[in-house]
Amino acid sequence: MKYRTLGKTGYSVSEISFGAWAIGGTWGAVDDKQSMAALHAAVDAGVNFIDTADVYGDGHSEKLIAQLLKDRSE
Repeated sequence: MKYRTLGKTGYSVSEISFGAWAIGGTWGAVDDKQSMAALHAAVDAGVNFIDTADVYGDGHSEKLIAQLLKDRSE
C-alpha cells in the first residue's frame, strides 16, 4: 500500500480508501457480516482511510466502522 501525508496534519493515509456508502444499506439490502469482512480485508491490505458520511444508512456505516475500531488495535 502506498501512503501520503494528509495536508499539514502529519497523518499518513493510504492512497486507496474504503468507501463506506454501500455498507450503509440505503440503496439495498446489506449483510453486516459481509460488510465487516470487507472492512477487515481493507485494513489487512493496509487501508487506513475510510470515507463515510452520516447519510450512509442514517449512520449505519459509522456503527460498523465503530465495531471495526473496537475489533482492531490499529
